Amino acid sequence: MAIQFIIIRGTTGYDVSNMFEEITWSGRKGAAPRSVKITLIDDDGHNHSRVSVDCAEGDTCVFYENGSELFRGIIVSHQQSASKKMTITAYDNAFYLANNKDSFCYSNKTATQIFNDCMTRIGMTGGDTVDTVYVIPELPKAKTTYYDVLLDALSTTYKATGIRYYISSEEGNIHLRQRSENALQWVLEAGSDQANLTDYTYTKSIENIKTRVRLLSKEDAVVYEQTNSELEEKIGTFMEVKSVDDSYTQAQMQELVESVFEEKGTPTQSLKVSGAGISEAISGRAVYVIIPHLGLKRTFYVDEDTHKYTRESHTMTLKLNFASDIDAAG
Repeated sequence: MAIQFIIIRGTTGYDVSNMFEEITWSGRKGAAPRSVKITLIDDDGHNHSRVSVDCAEGDTCVFYENGSELFRGIIVSHQQSASKKMTITAYDNAFYLANNKDSFCYSNKTATQIFNDCMTRIGMTGGDTVDTVYVIPELPKAKTTYYDVLLDALSTTYKATGIRYYISSEEGNIHLRQRSENALQWVLEAGSDQANLTDYTYTKSIENIKTRVRLLSKEDAVVYEQTNSELEEKIGTFMEVKSVDDSYTQAQMQELVESVFEEKGTPTQSLKVSGAGISEAISGRAVYVIIPHLGLKRTFYVDEDTHKYTRESHTMTLKLNFASDIDAAG
């Protein structure tokens, strides 16, 4: 494992690879930027000199593993202490999407068109951009961040099509990709000679489940209702109520109810695993997990990842969710 970490001030790069003690590289679903936190020796010593860092000067950094770029971003804070250690925190350029606000009003646009417009308005470079196809009738968002309006566009698209998309920053460009297209299928396994997992925790919950959805008119009259009778017989009634206006058609009401059941109609299942680090296993992608003790052998989406690097090792902790839109058997 060869780690290289470059701090860039103006047009000059400073290689601090021989000064780091620990690097934490992480991201999670629903958060715009990925982040890096690096702890450096803040003292002159053998084969290294102190490095000058100032987040207020627009300093940036690039992080490589085995020659492949994992992270590029802006340094947002640095901290120095009496222990002669410096801790630097940086975010990739999706940070700008989460920290700039505007007012938006879109009609009959796809999420792709909204993404392209946001990139143009904020003056950023769009990378790989898939065609999300579905036309969103209306999406008004006042005084909100660019990232929030993009999340709303992708959420609306998912509810209408069942296809998940996500936004990521790679090598300085912002990408819009379909989630299942990035099912890398790295195998994470426990309980065998090939095991690369050291720990896992599996959770199944009905805490937020809904067995019935009822739609009400403005006058609070029931205009549509759907029930999962089989599930109600087992666990009882848990009802969600939503209001609709007179413009809703029967098909639109059915679509709204189905979107609620898609999100809340089944028990939530999540898995947290730890083990040897795989740099490609990050939020928005997928892994294939084999845990005989739990009877699990299927694909999961990575919802949150934390990778830790020292001079001797690379380990990771992942929070996973079942990938219902990918074949469980892989």
